[in-house]
Amino acid sequence: MKSFKDFKQKALQNPKVRKEYDALQDEFSLIDQLVTMRSSAGLTQEEVAKKLGTNKSNISRLEHGKGNPSWGTLNKYAAACGFRVKLEAVEDSRESA
Repeated sequence: MKSFKDFKQKALQNPKVRKEYDALQDEFSLIDQLVTMRSSAGLTQEEVAKKLGTNKSNISRLEHGKGNPSWGTLNKYAAACGFRVKLEAVEDSRESA
């Protein structure tokens, strides 16, 4: 049985798959940062939800990239975990299609 890593490596050899995967990198990075903040703070999704006055399911959706959080939501989430959000603009070095 092939591992997911092997499957992913083979799939990314397809230029169309690679293009779509690369287009999602910023979203994957944001999700990773959210989970890392919460984990670093030693908090559960339930605890973050309580601090924000919302439900655990909303935190789960946020951490799974299901939705389009506002700047305010990101700031509140970060603050609940003891962090702050910082916006950084970088030049897009990806090829235009």
